[in-house]
Parts: sequence; structure tokens; C-alpha cells
Amino acid sequence: MSLNGRKSYVGPLLKIALPIMISNIISQIQMLIDRLFLARLDDIYMSALSNISTPLWTSMSFVFSLSIGASIIISQSIGAGDKNKAAEYAGALWKWHNILGVILFALWFFCGEYIFKAMGVDNSLISMCVTYTKIYAPVLILLPLGSACMVTFQTSNFTMPLVFQGIIRSGLNVLLDWIMIFGKFGCPAMGLKGAAIATTIAEVAGGLALLVVCIAKKDIETMPRFSQIMKAKFSSYIIGCKLGIFTALEDFLWNAGNLVIIIILNSIDVMAAGIYSVVFTVEILAVVLIGSLGNGDMTLTGEAVGKKDSYQYRSVTGLAYFISAVISAITLILCFAIPKQLIGLFFRDEKLIASSVIFMWFMGINLFSKSGNIILGNSIRGYGDTMWMLFTQIFGTIFVIGLALLCVKVFHLGITGVFIAVISDEFVRCMINLGKYISIRNLNRQLKIS
Repeated sequence: MSLNGRKSYVGPLLKIALPIMISNIISQIQMLIDRLFLARLDDIYMSALSNISTPLWTSMSFVFSLSIGASIIISQSIGAGDKNKAAEYAGALWKWHNILGVILFALWFFCGEYIFKAMGVDNSLISMCVTYTKIYAPVLILLPLGSACMVTFQTSNFTMPLVFQGIIRSGLNVLLDWIMIFGKFGCPAMGLKGAAIATTIAEVAGGLALLVVCIAKKDIETMPRFSQIMKAKFSSYIIGCKLGIFTALEDFLWNAGNLVIIIILNSIDVMAAGIYSVVFTVEILAVVLIGSLGNGDMTLTGEAVGKKDSYQYRSVTGLAYFISAVISAITLILCFAIPKQLIGLFFRDEKLIASSVIFMWFMGINLFSKSGNIILGNSIRGYGDTMWMLFTQIFGTIFVIGLALLCVKVFHLGITGVFIAVISDEFVRCMINLGKYISIRNLNRQLKIS
């Protein structure tokens, strides 16, 4: 199918994806500035943040990913014209998902120290990590509501509020970071602790702003009424979770694999995780753009499933990957053109900067396979087969950990060995997912709602 045949889906895809892109870019710039502020104080903060963010995001992403089941069912119901079914599953998500926020709060507030010790975090970093997570823990209570808001906006093809929420949250975070990290306007300089307080205040403010929009705006298509939320059945939530659990476990396994990678890096030296974190920070700026396209792709392919529209399914997937490949190519060019300048934003040590250049190149090359996994994976989820992505991630997690251990412990390749494992994992899974996508793309013959 030619690109011209896909042009009619550019508008619908970008209508969903573009506001999510802008919101995510704003968030990433916020985190980037956060890291840049801390990097001005001490390089060791990069390793601390890496050890904090990886396990914390592993648990948070599980909550977000679990809601994808409801998102798929709602999208398919809207495509099939069944608004009552969509309202029931949306109401169940809004009502019952909040239990997970309380569980996450308790986990990180009371058990954070044990988690970091189990990760093999250096003793010089543990107190910083524990302090940060205890301060941040209240945000986790609001996380399920944020997840429900995201599903509501995405399935309604109305994601613009995410932009305004991102501006509020990020603007406040940067301002408070500057005040609390460096000690401005009479506030004591608190370093990493100040960053944690600033981020927590900003996240709560942004989350409440998003919630207000959901409640106040009356014409959001998939926003359930209060009465629908109150009478929503727990069984409907469980059905959504059964579909979403595969995606949640998939994300959990990916993050768990990344967590083990951090543990392996910690065994190399105290700065290895920091180098990996910096490369990942640059990569994530591209990944959030591609991931936003994946969000739009899953919604529109889910609607295509509901309508039994083979053409829309194939066209949206092809268009989303084409745009993702362009983003990957631009990132790769930057990684080859100005790698030292990018790394130098986070590190002051010239030897450290010079030794990290090759890892930026690895990351840029890896983006093409990662793009394939994001876009093809979301098309497969939109089709309704979330179990497939779990199976490929189980394989991928075992593969990447095994290869990383082999490269580091047997062949003594250090950080290079870790990147070889990560690149190999993304490429192999991309080929597997491409084969699966090709096997289901002829919807006229094979499409079934499961």
C-alpha cells in the first residue's frame, strides 16, 4: 500500500498522538532539566536517579498498562457503536483501579530501602534513594486516576487536555526545582531532596488539573457519568484487567529486565548505571514521540477491529511506522553529529564523556527496532491479542538478561556488552512481531474480536 493511500489517516492519527507527544515532550524536558540541575552539583546524582527511576517506573507502568485492557474494549465498543458497553468498562476503571494506588504507596513508603538493597545499590546511594521515594510516594495514590483520565481522553480522540496538564506540571516543576535544589528566595539548598519535593508537588498539581477537566467537561464521549461509575461492576474491571494484564506483565517484564540490567551495571562500577541512564535519557526523547504514535495506532486499530475495517488497520500501522522511522533517522543523525555535546549536558568528566560516545551511536541504531516493537506491538494489541506481546517479552527478558550476563561476566565487555544485549533483544523481537503482524493484517479473512 502506498503512502498516498494512508494520507486519509494522518489527521485521525495525529489528532490523538500529537497532544500526547507534546505532553510527553514537555514532561521529558521537565525531567531533563531536573537532571541537568542535579548534574551541576555532582555526577553521582545521575547514578542515584538511575537506581530510583528504574524500579519506581517498573511499578508505575504496571498500573498504566493494566488499564490498556479497558482502553481496548472501550475503543472496540465505540467502533461497533455499543456506547453502553463502553460506559460500563470506563466506569469500572474509574471506580476500581484506585485500589492499586494505595498498594503502591505502601510498597514504596515502607519497603523502598529493602528494594534498593536487593538491587545491589551502593551504600553511598541508598539513603538518597530512600529519601526520594518516600517524598514521592503520595503521587502513587493519584496514579490510577491519572491512568483513567488518559484512557478516557485517548478513547474519546480528545487528548489536548494532556498538553495543558503537561505545561502546568512541568512549568511548576522546573520553577520549584530551581528554588529547592539550589536554594533560592530564602529556601535552603536541598539537592536531590529538593528535586523530590518539587516533582511531587508538580505531579499532584498536574494530576488534579487533569481530573478537573474530566469532571467539568460534559461532552467527552467515553467519560462515564457519576452514576455509571458508582454502579460499575467489579467483574467488568476484572474482564478489562484480564485483557490488560498481559500488557501490564509485558511492561513489567521489560522494566524488570531493565532493572536487572541496572544491577549488572552496578556490578561493573558506580558510574556505569549513570552512563546508561544518560543514554536512556536522550533516547527517551525520541521514544516518547514514537510511543505517542503507538497510542494513536492502538486506538485507531482497535476501532478498525470494531468496524471490521481491514484497510484502516493496515493503513494506520504503516503510517505510524513511517513517521516513527523518520524520528529514528533524525535521532541517529544527531547521535553521530553531536554525541559529546549531548552527553556533556549531564557529565563534567571529559574522559567519561569521550568513553560514552559509542553508546550514543548504539542507541541511535537501536531506535529503528524499538520503533517496530512499539508500533507493531500496539497494532497487535488493537487487534485484541495482548497475550502475544507478553510471550515475546518473556522471551526478550530472558534473552537480554542472559546475553548481558554472558557479555559482562564471561567475555568481560563491560558496558559495551550490555548495549550489545539490548540492541540484539530489540531486533530479534521486532522480527518476531513483524511476522505476527503480517499473519493478522488481512482482517477481511482473519479479524475476530476476542
